[in-house]
Amino acid sequence: MSEAVVHVVDDDEPVRDSLCFLLTSVGIEAVGYADPADLLGCLGPDRKGCVVTDVRMPKMSGIELIQQLRDRGIEIPVIVITGHGDIRLAVDAMKVGAEDFLEKPFEDDVLLRAVERALETGQARQSEAFARTSARDLLARLTAREREVLDAISDGHSNKVIAAMLGISPRTVEVHRAHLFEKLEAASVSDLVKLKLRAEA
Repeated sequence: MSEAVVHVVDDDEPVRDSLCFLLTSVGIEAVGYADPADLLGCLGPDRKGCVVTDVRMPKMSGIELIQQLRDRGIEIPVIVITGHGDIRLAVDAMKVGAEDFLEKPFEDDVLLRAVERALETGQARQSEAFARTSARDLLARLTAREREVLDAISDGHSNKVIAAMLGISPRTVEVHRAHLFEKLEAASVSDLVKLKLRAEA
C-alpha cells in the first residue's frame, strides 16, 4: 500500500500551492489537484492519507467529491475548506462523510492539527479494514458444517446442544471445534467470537 499523502483539491492555484507548501514544510507529503476528477482517477481503496478540498469548485463540489469517494468504497478522511457563508455547505459535507471542516481564513496550525487528526483516523480505518479482510479470509477456509458449528458456538450453545441442533454426535462437534481453532488460528472461544464479529462488521 502507498505511503500517507495529503491530497489537496482546489481550483484556485495560489491557494492550492500555498497549502501544499505548508504541508511539505513540516514533512507531510502533499499533492495538489485543480480538478476533483483528477484525484478520483488516481485514488484507490488502499490509499493512505487524507484529502483537503475546497467546498466550492466549478466542475465538482467538495460534497460531490466525498460522495464519489464513498460510492467507490474509498474511505479516506476528507477535510472540507469553506469560505464565509458556506457553513451550511460544510454541515452538508459532514452529513455525507467529511471528517472536519475549516472556515477561511484559518491559521496554519489549525490546518496542520486537522490534517494530523485525519491521518490518524485514516490509519485506524485502514487497520480495521485489514483486520476485517483477514477475518473474512480465515472464515472462507471453513466448510459449511464448520460454519454452522461456529455460528452455534457464537450463540453460546454447548457441544451437547449443538449436537442436538445439527443432528450429529457431541464427539463430532468436538472434532469440528478443534478444526475451528486450527483454521481460524484462535486460542479461545472468545477469539472465535471476536473473529466472526469482525468479519461481519
